[in-house]
Amino acid sequence: MNQVEIRFSALLSNEAFARTAIAAFCAQLNPSMEELVEIKTLVSEAVSNAIIHGYKMDGSRDVYVNANITNKMVEIVVQDYGVGIEDIELAMQPNFSSLKNKEHSGMGFTIMQTLADDLQIRSVYGLGTKVIIKKKLMPVELEEVM
Repeated sequence: MNQVEIRFSALLSNEAFARTAIAAFCAQLNPSMEELVEIKTLVSEAVSNAIIHGYKMDGSRDVYVNANITNKMVEIVVQDYGVGIEDIELAMQPNFSSLKNKEHSGMGFTIMQTLADDLQIRSVYGLGTKVIIKKKLMPVELEEVM
């Protein structure tokens, strides 16, 4: 198994770093451009949720991202130790957002469910949330490109 772990302050400006770092890590499998875009989107949604909903934009807290690759499968874990999710089933509904007065579409988990091969959300209200994303990659062979 090959893995990487990163930890960063819960600032929205760090979302791009996390997205790019995990995509670069996955590049060793030679994924298609579509797969890389999907990985970036998955990481972006999970990290943004941790920062916005988990930590309520408290930049003094840390978001943790771990990715590992086994047999062309990438598993990405995004974890926060923030407020947690009171009702995971409700949070997974399209258009649901815990921030009623903000400009959020409430589509983050729906997007993640669509792009991931497997998505698990584990959360304890008051203790934090762990999002586990699994994505099978179909590497592009160099012969196919040439």
